[in-house]
Amino acid sequence: MTTSLGIRPLALVTGASSGIGYELAKQFVGHGFDLLLTAEDDRLERAAAVLDQAGTGSVATVRADLRTAEGVERVHEAVVATGRPLAAAALNAGVGRGGAFVDIDLADEQEIIDVNISSTVRLAKHLLRDMTARDEGRVLITSSIASTMPGTYQAVYNASKSFLQSFAEALQEELADTGVTVTSLMPGPTETDFFDRADMKDTRVGVAQKDDPAQVAAQGFDALMSDRRTVVAGSPTTRASGVLNALLPDAVKARMHRNMARPGSAGR
Repeated sequence: MTTSLGIRPLALVTGASSGIGYELAKQFVGHGFDLLLTAEDDRLERAAAVLDQAGTGSVATVRADLRTAEGVERVHEAVVATGRPLAAAALNAGVGRGGAFVDIDLADEQEIIDVNISSTVRLAKHLLRDMTARDEGRVLITSSIASTMPGTYQAVYNASKSFLQSFAEALQEELADTGVTVTSLMPGPTETDFFDRADMKDTRVGVAQKDDPAQVAAQGFDALMSDRRTVVAGSPTTRASGVLNALLPDAVKARMHRNMARPGSAGR
């Protein structure tokens, strides 16, 4: 793990080896931050090497499995070991799984809960206690436009994002009188390896055109630094979907999601 002189602000990004997390890390390094990056896969070091060359500050990594409480503790210990205040954190790590609830292995559903919900709550508990003690800091939580609709054939994933959205909004109100801010990033379908890892390449949403993760990250970073509470990020189509979802009944949205996420729907 590298160190720095501590002149630049320090940011933590979880799920930073690829996709939106990697693009968020690029935003931080491009705006004068030192970085502490975490992920559990072997792409982390390669991502860090690229980011290290792209910026003038330091890029440190910590490999951790956020499915476990021990993995979360490892990340927080790495933050503390820097001896520096954490100016910002992007709690972005997340996983998904598509398919009928009765067909998906329980272990896969539990992984969604452990990574998307439990790790975010555990890490936020540590980081927000540290930040509120200093009365300074910013936290970005990657929710999803999926949080606004029942997730037919993604039942646990969408529910996990609904939890994160509610969690972020509650924290925003609790911290309203402090110098600490919480921003919810709500992307739509984005061009990452999510749909491949979630076994959804045979669905309509899996084969449809998706948003650019760099655009999503840029909008999320701007919202974080502007102290905005929520940003629906991505293309105009995604932002229009966010408006529409606020108006439609849940039953209608559940039916729409069924058509998008049903296994085998890509060829129909």
